[in-house]
Formats: sequence, structure tokens, C-alpha cells
Amino acid sequence: MESAHTTPRREALTGTAGLLTAALGALAGLAAWLPYGRRGLFGAFEGERNTDVLLLGLPLLLIGGTLAALAAFAAVRGRWRTAFALAAGVAGLAAIGYAFDVLAGPQAASDCGSPC
Repeated sequence: MESAHTTPRREALTGTAGLLTAALGALAGLAAWLPYGRRGLFGAFEGERNTDVLLLGLPLLLIGGTLAALAAFAAVRGRWRTAFALAAGVAGLAAIGYAFDVLAGPQAASDCGSPC
């Protein structure tokens, strides 16, 4: 817990560290999305595309990566309630992602059969 005697410099460093943590989390979410995005946008069979990968998958993974990184940052700082709330947000985003199957590749890639 922070006391009333925190210096503005310490608050600025904490804010900067939180911002960098959020940016790294977003980059991790983007890195996790890239294999699915490439396969979904460029298609596998006859150029079939799945735009849900871009419209739903990318924002979910960017936000999810950011929330996961901030949850870890809050846990390291000892802010357990905030960390649990952020982790619940990540779980909610994962549930939405699984419900809408936002990381699914083109349908032809999964239904190709034995010749593939």
C-alpha cells in the first residue's frame, strides 16, 4: 500500500512502468494473434477468408494481452483486488473468444479431409 508520503517521482515511475507493461501485453496479444490472422485472412482453399479473425480476434487478443499484463503488474505491486478483477476480465474475454470462435481458421482448412 502506498502512504501519503509518496513522491511525485515515484508515482511517475510507477505509471511509466504500468504503461510499458500494458504495451508489452498488447504486443504479446498481437504476437499470439498473428498465426491465426495470417491463416484466417489469406485463406487456405480457394482463397476462403474468415474476417472474424480480424474483426473480433485481434481486438480480443490485444485487450486480453493488455489486461493479463496489467493483472501481473498489479499482483507484483500487491494490489490483489485489482489483480483478481483484471484476471476476471481476461477470463471473460477468453469466454467471449471461445463462444464466437474468433481464432478459427478458414472452414476449408479444417474440413479438408485425407488428401490434405
